[in-house]
Amino acid sequence: MANDRLRALEDVEREIAVVLQCAGNVVLELSKEKHNASFLDRQLSQFTSSINRVESELSSQIRYLTQVATGQPHEGSTYSARKDCQMALNRAEYARVKLGELGRTCEIMLDPQT
Repeated sequence: MANDRLRALEDVEREIAVVLQCAGNVVLELSKEKHNASFLDRQLSQFTSSINRVESELSSQIRYLTQVATGQPHEGSTYSARKDCQMALNRAEYARVKLGELGRTCEIMLDPQT
């Protein structure tokens, strides 16, 4: 799962390079005295589709990270289970301490020497 996410981010990186290349081509074409309209249209189309793919994939990655950060169950993570286990251990330790205090209080109250 993590490898898939990394590969998707690498694809986004390549797509961003395409976006920059298209933008550079458009600027270069517009700097010419006479523009090639069909070339500009192709570059604009490629630029737009690449931007849409980048936006879509980054939104997907953000949704995944939001899910992970909020502790919701998701594929491939043990964070929620580890967190639940740690909380249970903390509650058990608290109960042990309180039972020890209660035991000492009972011993004091039942001890006839005091």
